[in-house]
Amino acid sequence: MSLEDSSIVSKYSSSAALTQKYIDSLSLDLLDDECVESAKVTATIYTAIAAFENMVRQFVVKILMENKGENWCTECVSDKIRKSADSRKVEENKIKWYTHRGTFMINYVDFGDLSNIICQNYDFLEVHIVSLEWTKQIFTTLKKSRNVIMHSGELGESDIERIV
Repeated sequence: MSLEDSSIVSKYSSSAALTQKYIDSLSLDLLDDECVESAKVTATIYTAIAAFENMVRQFVVKILMENKGENWCTECVSDKIRKSADSRKVEENKIKWYTHRGTFMINYVDFGDLSNIICQNYDFLEVHIVSLEWTKQIFTTLKKSRNVIMHSGELGESDIERIV
């Protein structure tokens, strides 16, 4: 399918047909309008945080693979983080009918542990980031907002401004 044939206009919009399908199947029209509008705002913020998180995962893997090769995970990630990720993957694999988040360890690492992996491997990453303090601050700020959103909370205007 070519881009012209798809319903996707840009990375800032989704397929109108797919969106309408979800709206219909989830019966959004039966839900409180204020709650739905608030959730739409939150969904936009979630989109930015989720994209950032997945880009960081890809970036970390790319840089560590380039520097350490296939064994980057055992050589560059602490036992504690690896064990936590492995445990999460084992638990997720018990639910056979549910789509798994990925096949690689990095997909099971906590958001906050991404920052720890960056700190543990600063020698390889320092040319790409401003400083460790800068990195930690970004992750601390986003983690708080991410957790609010993941638990169906609403961010205040000042919280949103901290993200942007």
